[in-house]
Amino acid sequence: MQQGQKLEDRLTIDKRTLKQVIRELKKWKAPATVLLSLYIPPGRPISDVMSLLRTEYSITDNIKLKRTRDAVQRALSAAMDRLARIQKVPPNGLVLFCGEDMQTKDFVCMMFSPPEPVPVFFYRTDKYFHTEFLEDMLEHEETIGLVIVERDQATIGVLKGSRIQLLEELEGYVPGKHHRGGQSQRRFDRQIEQFVRGFYKEVAEAMNKHFLPLIEKGLLKAIIVGGPGYAKQDFLEEAAEFLDYRVRQKIARELIDVAYQGDAGLRELVIKASDVIEKNKYAELVKAIEEFKYHLAKNDGLAVYGDKLVRNALEMGALKFIIVDEEREDADYYVDEAPKYGTKVYLLSDAVPEAEWLRKTFKGLVGVLRFKLS
Repeated sequence: MQQGQKLEDRLTIDKRTLKQVIRELKKWKAPATVLLSLYIPPGRPISDVMSLLRTEYSITDNIKLKRTRDAVQRALSAAMDRLARIQKVPPNGLVLFCGEDMQTKDFVCMMFSPPEPVPVFFYRTDKYFHTEFLEDMLEHEETIGLVIVERDQATIGVLKGSRIQLLEELEGYVPGKHHRGGQSQRRFDRQIEQFVRGFYKEVAEAMNKHFLPLIEKGLLKAIIVGGPGYAKQDFLEEAAEFLDYRVRQKIARELIDVAYQGDAGLRELVIKASDVIEKNKYAELVKAIEEFKYHLAKNDGLAVYGDKLVRNALEMGALKFIIVDEEREDADYYVDEAPKYGTKVYLLSDAVPEAEWLRKTFKGLVGVLRFKLS
């Protein structure tokens, strides 16, 4: 730190540090609403925030349980103490998290400026720290929209890095087949098509709702559409007028045959669309897991696991790739060190079905060797 540098000028953290901070904050839980989360957007006067916190402190006298009252007051006091040290909110805003573990009496108070502007003014004491606004800042630049559609069902999701997130499931009403024949049959068929068209419109509007904010942030790389039979093609033709032109421009030309809806369908869509998605992290992670399982089953000496064996193999330059649970405390070590040895790192997330198996059986750390070790 340069001498005379203001505190607010050295509060900014990068995205990698932010990820570590979020991971740490998510460990904190409380039996009562004593964990304080405070988001201050750029330009908000410190004096206004201090006034709010003083008011909140005075209200805490109404909390009946002494342990809870003391914990909340301690969090508020710590937050005000941190804020009193700075003159103005940094260019990207300011975030504070303060609170204690009511069992162990451990206490945490973090104040920092995130790598992107704080989007809202937010204050709350809760049983957990509110990190959702920070998590939005970690959205992968290659976010991909996922849509599975048929005549009466649809699933909308996104792929962010190696994480699949289901955003919305929709169901429509389409009557069954009619067997009267003649004009009655044709009239009934037209009615069915009207129901289908109405459902397609609903799906298109949901796509606009979920994908336009991502497009406006410059985060959405593409939209992959899948489904059974001809339904997906019919949808794109029927719903074209209801889709925002910016959403239409992101839809990939290749449509994917998918048999399922929901989470299972989204996973199937991502795996089958790996060529369309190109080098997406989820598709790469799935392939890496399959390669590890192949060598493990073959027992050819190329599958490696266990902390000591993996680390030794890495430092020998023998590892082709590592799969490491992103929740492991040493995950950052492998992210930093592996590139020095030409080793690829895949961060394990809950998105893949084998995640729990890899964690329980191998403690979330495995790899595949370039060559057998003696």
